[in-house]
Parts: sequence; structure tokens; C-alpha cells
Amino acid sequence: MALFTELEAGQQIDHYRVDAPVAESGMAAIFRATDLRDGRTVALKIPYAAMESDPMFFDRFKREDEIGVTMDHPNVMRTMPAEQRSRVYMVMEWVPGRLLRKILAEEGKLPQQRAISITLQILDALEYIHSRGVVHRDLKPENVMVDDHDNVKLIDFGIASKEGSRRLTYAGFSQTLGTPDYISPEQVKGKRGDQRSDVYAMGVMLYEMLTGRTPFSGPSPLAIMNDRLINHPFPPREANPEISPQLQEVIYRALERDPHHRYPDAHEFAHDLRYLDEVGAADRIELTDWKKRRSGRARKFVYYAALALMPFVLFLIMVLLARHR
Repeated sequence: MALFTELEAGQQIDHYRVDAPVAESGMAAIFRATDLRDGRTVALKIPYAAMESDPMFFDRFKREDEIGVTMDHPNVMRTMPAEQRSRVYMVMEWVPGRLLRKILAEEGKLPQQRAISITLQILDALEYIHSRGVVHRDLKPENVMVDDHDNVKLIDFGIASKEGSRRLTYAGFSQTLGTPDYISPEQVKGKRGDQRSDVYAMGVMLYEMLTGRTPFSGPSPLAIMNDRLINHPFPPREANPEISPQLQEVIYRALERDPHHRYPDAHEFAHDLRYLDEVGAADRIELTDWKKRRSGRARKFVYYAALALMPFVLFLIMVLLARHR
């Protein structure tokens, strides 16, 4: 998209002066700006022109704005209430710092206490938004801002769902489900996901902060998603022996494939992280069977065989119907 080239430093949108581009995605760009009424620094999220004309995107953008306005928590980025505006955009509080993704790219794995501290702040934010009927659904290092004192802000509610709101979908995979490395098994299966899906994504992020890698891998997004459905994660302590058995158990509880076996909410996840000495390390099958990697080829064979047989089955049905006329 070319929005970064369309807007230049010094250009004004209503009473906001654009200062510099910050980031862009497939649907919108974010700029640092100054509110000329009081000199306050803000962030402007401006959709691309092609997206503004998409009714589904407009509904999603409006919902993100509505969710952000209701947020009031130190670990959640706030959105300013809408006023009369000359075009569609969102005004958010300016959050200084670095994305957690950038920190991981520069530092690799993090010290255990630092990773736990960051995780506890994100879990506190999740507990808050979940209590208000909001599920983030796209929790990942790209959506967590960390300042110089390791204070955390959860950002970007672009595909969040809100209890009581009608379901919105996109034709594109990533906009509907989230990011392949972090989405839960139930989301891979096409379910909407609930607060336990956010718990799962947080488990992946904690694993990544402690080991420098994600628990599942593959040559493509579909392969990564398939890996989490049929294989056990690479044991955290195999990747980083400094991880205690108790902390490894907490990670496994967050990454349970069946959401009913997972931590039911962010509060219980945070409790175990705070009181690791009370966590019993289970004798898990994941610790012994993780080397048995399944490729999912048998499932693919059945799928393609069913597709190949479908015309024949339809032909037989037509023949039987013709005979019974």
C-alpha cells in the first residue's frame, strides 16, 4: 500500500499534525502525530483508501474503535473518543517503547524473571479485557509494546471479538484467525475462540520468550497449524535447560490442545506463574512422545481421496434417483 507516501510529515488531518510514519499492515497505517489543541502526542491509525470502501472492514474498524474507547487499564492501549472527523481514522494514546517482537529479534530469549514479569502484565491486561467480554484473538509479540522500564501495553484490537456483537469475518485467512504461530487449535479448526484462545497464545509467547523459538514449526502457515493439531511441542527444557520443571509445567498447561484441559482464564495462569513452588510437575506424555513427529499425510490422503470419489458418488445418487422415478 502507498499510504506512507501519501502522507508527509507536517501534513494536517483535522486538528492533528502528522509527524512521522510508525508502522503499516495490510489494512491500515499508523502515524505519530500531535494534537494541535494541546500539544499532546497521539497515534493515528488510518485505513487505506481501498479498505475504507469495504463494508466488512469498516464494521471491523469501527468495532476496534469502540472497544478501545471502553478500555481503562495501565496495560491496555486506550483509544480517544470520536469527534467530528473529515475521514475515517482512529486516535490512540501514544505508547513509547519497542514492540516485543523487536526485543526478541535483538535479544533472542529473555531471562526467566523478565519473561515472567512481561507475561504477568499481559495476563493482567487479558484478565481485564476478558472481564469486559472482549477476546483479543491476535495476541503475539507484534501486538505488545514494552517501554524502557519493561512496562507493557497490549495493542491492536483489529480482530478482537466482543460478547454480544454479531460475528464479523473476512475472506483472508490472517484477518480472520490471527497469526499461524500463535492461534489456538480450536481457531485452526474454524471456531471463533474465547478467552482460552488468548491463554493459548500467551503460552506460545512465554515459550518463545524463554527459548527463542516457537513450539511448532513448518515450511508454511498451514504446516505450522497442522503441526499443533497432531504433534506435541518441542519440550521447553530441551530448548533451555534453565527452565524449571514447574515453569515447564505451566507452559504445558497453557498449551493444552483441548481448551477444556487448558487454564480456563488468565487469572489462573498468572496465579501459577506467581507461585511456581506450588506447581506440581506432571509426568506428561509430551515429555516422552515429542520426538514422534506426524506429518498429517494420512489425513491429506483421506481428504483428497474423498474429493476424487465425490463425482462417482454423485453419479450413483443420480442413477438411483432416476430408477425410482
